[in-house]
Amino acid sequence: MGSLMTPDEFLFDGKESASEAILYVNGVRRILPDGLAHLTLLEYLRDIGLTGTKLGCGEGGCGACTVMVSSFDQTSKKCLHYAVNACLCPLYSVEGMHVITVEGIGNRRKGLHPIQESLARSHGTQCGFCTPGFIMSLYALLRSCKTPPSEEQIEESLGGNLCRCTGYRPIVDAFQIFAKTEDTLHTERSSTGLQEGEFTCPSTGKPCSCGPKSVRNKDTSGNSLASGLNCRPISYNEIDGSTYTDKEFIFPPELLLRKLTPLNMRGFGGLKWYRPLKLNHLLELKARYPDAKFIVGNTEVGIEMRLKRIDYKVIVSVAYIPELNTLKIKDDGLEIGAAVRVSEFHKVLKKVAAERAAYETSACKAFIEQIKWFAGTQIRNVASVGGNICHASPISDLNPLWMAARARFQIIDCKGNIRTVLAENFFLGYRKVDLARNEILLSIFLPWTRPFEYVKEFKQAHRRDDDIALVNAGMRVHLKEKGEEWVVSDASIAYGGVAPVPLGALKTNNFLIGKSWDQDLLNGALDVLGNDILMKEDAPGGMVEYRKSLTLSFFFKFFLWVSHQMDGEKSFKERVPAPYLSAVQSFSRPTVIGNQDYEIVTGEAEYTDDVELPPNGLHAALILGRKPHARILSIDDSEAKRSPGVVGIYYAKDVPGDNRIGPVRHDEELFATEFVKFFGQVNVEYEELPAILSIQDALKLNSFIPDTKLFANKGDVDLCFQSGQCDHIIEGEVPVSGQEHFYLETQSTLIWTTDYGNEVHMLSSSQCPPKHQAYVASVLDLPMSKVVCKTKRIGGGFGGKETRSAVFAAAAAVPAYLLNRPVKIVLDRDEDMMITGQRHSFLGKYKVGFTNDGKLLALDLEIYNNGGSSLDMSFAVLERAVCCSDNVYEIPNMRVLGKVLFSHIPTNTAFRGFGSPQAMLVAENWIQRIAMILKKSPEEIREINFQGEGSVLHFGQILENWTLDRIWSQLKSTCNFSLARKDVDEFNSKNRWRKRGIAMIPTKFGISFGPKFLNQGAALVQLYTDGTVLVTHGGVEMGQGLHTKVSQIAASAFNIPLSSVFVSETSTDKVPNASPTAASASSDLYGGAVLDACQQLVARMEPIKSKNNFASFAELVTACYHERVNLSAQGFYVTPGLGYDWKTGKGILFRYFTYGAAFAEVEIDTLTGDFHTRKVDLIMDLGHSLNPAIDVGQIEGAFVQGLGWVAFEEIKRGGPAHKWLPPGYLFTCGPGNYKIPSMNDLPFKFSVSLLKDAPNKYAVHSSKAVGEPPFFLASAVFFAIKDAIVAARAEVGRHDWFPLDNPATPERIRMACVDDITARFADHSFRPKLSY
Repeated sequence: MGSLMTPDEFLFDGKESASEAILYVNGVRRILPDGLAHLTLLEYLRDIGLTGTKLGCGEGGCGACTVMVSSFDQTSKKCLHYAVNACLCPLYSVEGMHVITVEGIGNRRKGLHPIQESLARSHGTQCGFCTPGFIMSLYALLRSCKTPPSEEQIEESLGGNLCRCTGYRPIVDAFQIFAKTEDTLHTERSSTGLQEGEFTCPSTGKPCSCGPKSVRNKDTSGNSLASGLNCRPISYNEIDGSTYTDKEFIFPPELLLRKLTPLNMRGFGGLKWYRPLKLNHLLELKARYPDAKFIVGNTEVGIEMRLKRIDYKVIVSVAYIPELNTLKIKDDGLEIGAAVRVSEFHKVLKKVAAERAAYETSACKAFIEQIKWFAGTQIRNVASVGGNICHASPISDLNPLWMAARARFQIIDCKGNIRTVLAENFFLGYRKVDLARNEILLSIFLPWTRPFEYVKEFKQAHRRDDDIALVNAGMRVHLKEKGEEWVVSDASIAYGGVAPVPLGALKTNNFLIGKSWDQDLLNGALDVLGNDILMKEDAPGGMVEYRKSLTLSFFFKFFLWVSHQMDGEKSFKERVPAPYLSAVQSFSRPTVIGNQDYEIVTGEAEYTDDVELPPNGLHAALILGRKPHARILSIDDSEAKRSPGVVGIYYAKDVPGDNRIGPVRHDEELFATEFVKFFGQVNVEYEELPAILSIQDALKLNSFIPDTKLFANKGDVDLCFQSGQCDHIIEGEVPVSGQEHFYLETQSTLIWTTDYGNEVHMLSSSQCPPKHQAYVASVLDLPMSKVVCKTKRIGGGFGGKETRSAVFAAAAAVPAYLLNRPVKIVLDRDEDMMITGQRHSFLGKYKVGFTNDGKLLALDLEIYNNGGSSLDMSFAVLERAVCCSDNVYEIPNMRVLGKVLFSHIPTNTAFRGFGSPQAMLVAENWIQRIAMILKKSPEEIREINFQGEGSVLHFGQILENWTLDRIWSQLKSTCNFSLARKDVDEFNSKNRWRKRGIAMIPTKFGISFGPKFLNQGAALVQLYTDGTVLVTHGGVEMGQGLHTKVSQIAASAFNIPLSSVFVSETSTDKVPNASPTAASASSDLYGGAVLDACQQLVARMEPIKSKNNFASFAELVTACYHERVNLSAQGFYVTPGLGYDWKTGKGILFRYFTYGAAFAEVEIDTLTGDFHTRKVDLIMDLGHSLNPAIDVGQIEGAFVQGLGWVAFEEIKRGGPAHKWLPPGYLFTCGPGNYKIPSMNDLPFKFSVSLLKDAPNKYAVHSSKAVGEPPFFLASAVFFAIKDAIVAARAEVGRHDWFPLDNPATPERIRMACVDDITARFADHSFRPKLSY
């Protein structure tokens, strides 16, 4: 049992020792034993069976681990309720507190909390892995607010949560009903015009039957659907906060009465963990352990220990030292204790800004704005002001502001001596500050600003919410009137992200002082700044030209902002021209306007890692290498084998069967033998070998994967080019970036043997359980009939769990089989991203001929994808890319040559779209180039070249049921394209530094697997005498609503309620040889198979049904049972009519096509490259949708994921493009550096429509596939960004075509918006580097 430090160990008073360390979890008292200091709260919660709290990233970047912590503040006599990231929260840091997890607020047995019910009703979950985190973030906000929060507060509370499936819109819809603003849209949905038990479709606002009827009819919250949800608190007090049901947990009375005591606990590996309560005790600890790490929220130290593997031996929590928690408003400024949480600091700043004279709070307002974009809510709730300062990160958002705002830091040594240092002098070097080993930061003093003293914050990141800065800054100037001029009496400019330390621009500061605030000062300051802030070409972080441009752009904005603030002052002459005001307008985001399983919203849905490991089970971890290409010389594992808990280390020699694996060819090794072929494979001593790390490298060395050449041809390309028919012929190259899958649930498998090792069973997070079965059987040398793989659900896949997941199942199978013990392997987020492969990067080399009218005549295209170190799915991805390289355009003469390149990076694999988005992006690039050459709109070029009914594609297939013309016409009308163009042009004429752009993009996506044999599906349907139906099929539920659609098909076939149908887990011993859940074909295949089985059963029962009038389906089934009718049927479906020969170029490759189009409007900041999407209108042809709510969710999710690909998600790997990184090293291997879209990146207006009256005769119930086709439509945002850049370049007389690579990051946008600032660092043809 942990206790206070004994007199022998330290100078604490033993009388203060706690008899036991306690924690309440969901109202249950738990004693915390000693020895757990190494555990996080998340690890503890999952160990005690509360698996609703998920591990998504382990670094506080995704929010899947969010829980609510409640603690009693003895000073205010109030309880604080706040959301935290359990993955970073040390277990002992919540001693004496109450933790509430998603299981504690509602479940199937005791009823749902209104938050859970609202999210389910709004179809706000898909895979469900992120759902508990979103729920708990809002729950903590609602409990902490005395009155309902605003819509802005709700969206802000979710800034630290990521979702990869839904596109966020339904989550916003579900949660906004708790805002204090009346929202009749939602309340009317809940209560107006609905029959009892009906659901409301969020896409149409009309009744639909998307949810399970048993859930719809069940009153779980005390409120029927017709009467609406309880969206307002029923009570509030200072201890329990706001409560929304009478089942909320109260704050435990014991904790109100319990006196806080010091703690001295231990952990694994000799870790010591202290919690002193007095400053003198803290200083004594500092004297004894000068290298101890002091923490409050553990938001940085936790990451260092977990990801950087830094082994700190002593951790001291300073969260309860009164002197470090002071927040005093003084006459001359604000005193902030070093341990004050950032969120508390933020609240006080807002209070001060509201109460004090405006001129005094310029610095406060700058901090308020900067903190808004400082990490996520969960981090701000626990991170301390002093911790952020002392960590001395060169990209800290706050440290440049402290420097600029004349802040002073109070420092105390172990003897109690206090000294003061200016913030601008505190930062000495990389992660080095002016603190001796016997000193700590005591407090910070922020002085009030003086009249005509202005402080402004700046930050530019890849993404607005919860992102680290690329460059940030704090700037201050104090102006004084001198005669007829306003002169700078004092100034301070400081930057982050440009040096190893927060850097003051000293030369610029000196230049400014004494100068008049006018245009000459601006020009001179920009000149000085250019030489003041210097960066080497290989500076860490790269993007040198962009980051240098930002330093000047920020100052330019600051100059305009100060001038605007001074507007109207006597003698001030530097007026800001109206078109320039857009440079100083702050970003203000409006609220977004635009069938769920209840287990998911309660955290009861079980994923692979949630399954409890048996008592004799083991955890497996991979041994990873650190070179991309090397020969193994030796392996020394003696020290590893001596590590506590290690049972064994396994190599290729230990594999009982075949060590070579692969889904198409067995061309990769499970465990490396002689060579490693990519970074992150084996930890060895090795001889480094030359590495191929990019498409450019591979092409130079003719490095191709054998037998992967593909060719398609139509017409005579050469003759067309030579005949003179073409008025214009252009050539170019389009590099296309890859993308990380970033499924929230990482790769995981639990595997065990039965019957003394004669059989092997596993639970896997897989899109293709048969692939796991085959790999494991192969490496263990077992027949497949003795290996069973089951999958209940997966937390996102997107293609990344189609083949690559089987590798890890096979690896875990070796020790499980040899030891005859269960083994679980769950990859950490960084491991997963480093070794599992990505969306393929591509290079397209095109030659296009066209007329003066814009009609396409010929296309000669070479297209290459980077397969990585083995074949995997690369040839199939290339095949689809070749087929989609025309997008929707009629090209009479077309030739496409495709090849797969070999490189020393992890094998790239399937990803939503499967090569088609890359090929179509190449096509739309040359379409846009043609438009610029001909001075026409790209939309006009697109429209006049559309294919049509009966068009013959370049691979020989004839188009049928063409609906794109209808979609395009309807979209042009819906978005009012001509008016939108006029409005954008008018805006651009009036705004110099902000520009808007628009674009309309079409798409066509063929539905079928490439290999004919994969286009089959099987299902098992069984009827029980109580009238319920059990369905088992070969598809995997991963958030796409497959099980719901299959249930609907069965319920419709039998004319029974949806609640009577249950879909069991996917299992290879129920449905063998199932095709992967991929290619958007699963609803067609498995829906068809289920329908076939149901029709067989209906036919069998018909003779009995026709002779009797049964009151219920249960009576009919029972009667059939008594008549010995077989009530089990296997259904089977094959996609009809398929058959394609690549050698002859004839046949049907795709059964049908899904069509769609999207309009997007964006606004960019030309000085920083920041952008936001103002509007998206999207129309899809989905035939007769099986479930509109699910399909709309799929469209929105695909679009936002596509938005990440075209605008946010940049891959940075050591190689030719990023020489500042070690060769082969993946820098973007976690949410800290890899940015998927957040809720703040949603379009302001997001409208999705389904084309009406377009039945599809080739699929079940006339429906169409939906999962992948909408993905590419996000490129409408990309080309709208380019349209805005065209307007920006026109301001400086540049009307020529220019390349823009994806993703269109702030760097690429800013550097394309050429102006006098960018010209200082790069010419107008500058092209930022890209890993591909």
